[in-house]
Amino acid sequence: MTNVLPPGEIILGETALLLDIDGTLLNFAPTPREVVVPPTLRDTLQRLWEKTGGAVALVSGRSLDDIALLFAPLELPAIGGHGAEFCPFPGGDSEVIRLGPLDPTVKRKLATVRDIGPGILLEDKTHSLAIHYRLAPDKERAVLETVRTICGDFPDGMLELLPGNKVIEVKQSGFDKGTAVRELMRYAPFRGRRPIFIGDDVTDERVFPVLPEFGGFGFSVGRRVDGVVGYFDTPADVRWWLEVVSRERRPKVADSPSAA
Repeated sequence: MTNVLPPGEIILGETALLLDIDGTLLNFAPTPREVVVPPTLRDTLQRLWEKTGGAVALVSGRSLDDIALLFAPLELPAIGGHGAEFCPFPGGDSEVIRLGPLDPTVKRKLATVRDIGPGILLEDKTHSLAIHYRLAPDKERAVLETVRTICGDFPDGMLELLPGNKVIEVKQSGFDKGTAVRELMRYAPFRGRRPIFIGDDVTDERVFPVLPEFGGFGFSVGRRVDGVVGYFDTPADVRWWLEVVSRERRPKVADSPSAA
């Protein structure tokens, strides 16, 4: 059940919906390649895109190419790589690269983390490298300490560590989802609208302080964080809420998939 619902009616013609993917729209899976996009979610997002006049964007740590494949054939504006790249219009023709790839030397040194033991997976996102240990939760401490030690060998301020749900990601400093959202809001059809952002992890917390600049607000998933007006318990609740909003009916708590 959603713990707090949005105040008042949501007028889709005046709103921009900005949505994180993993842990927000989609349930986590043992590996990033195993996540599933329900066909009904594609239908919901398509309907929202039409009713907002195109002001629906996916905001993710995944690359733009990965996002495109995951949601195909649906095409939406997107922010990828935690803000390293974004595409303000669907179709990929307007892709903006804000920063180059992560230094290959950093990636090679981080690859040695796999030597800790089986179950540790590397995900190269071009602009960052994610080290997943969902299949080896007992190795969490060793993974985190090793990653911090490796990153400590590089100049101060060069790299940033992003802890997540059974994952730690290493990226270049100087950009994040918040700075990318601020830039995205300069483009039509997002410009002049009130943004509503939904996200679940530490990387999404960079977005919440940006939203009031545009009269917007945010919701977290799975936990309450500073700067949000409410939160959802699970991605299933987020999908339900978006479905209801897409049909222009105000949500009721009793309708929620996790309501008792």
